[in-house]
Amino acid sequence: MSRNRSLNNYGRAEMPRNPIVPYKPKLKAIARELRKNATYSEKLLWNAIRRKQLGYEFHRQVPIDEFIVDFYCHELMLAIEIDGISHESIEAKINDADRQRKIENYGVSFLRFDDELVKENPDKVVSAIENWIKSNTKKTSP
Repeated sequence: MSRNRSLNNYGRAEMPRNPIVPYKPKLKAIARELRKNATYSEKLLWNAIRRKQLGYEFHRQVPIDEFIVDFYCHELMLAIEIDGISHESIEAKINDADRQRKIENYGVSFLRFDDELVKENPDKVVSAIENWIKSNTKKTSP
């Protein structure tokens, strides 16, 4: 048996649980509103990665610490951000880098994509996510 598995009370092997990443409970309502008001590029990407289409379950607008990430896969500990025009200022870039660094301290990896790229070539974005998954896991494709 793999050393990553343990036996439950019934003698069956259990998979290790995903590490729990803390979040501020007040963000749940905000995340719910963000899901209701998704941008066009968020909708495009969501349609391509939902329902385990890439072999892993992703969630939209997930609270992590004091922030909300656009997409998150608990199993991969992967956050995906779509950066629109509001992320182009120097101040926004500094804030994004600080926010990302804080979240990465929990062991979360990041992929960032430009909003325009998602709109113009969503297949390229999905391919980049698939490549990241292949490079960072040993799981075979579905």
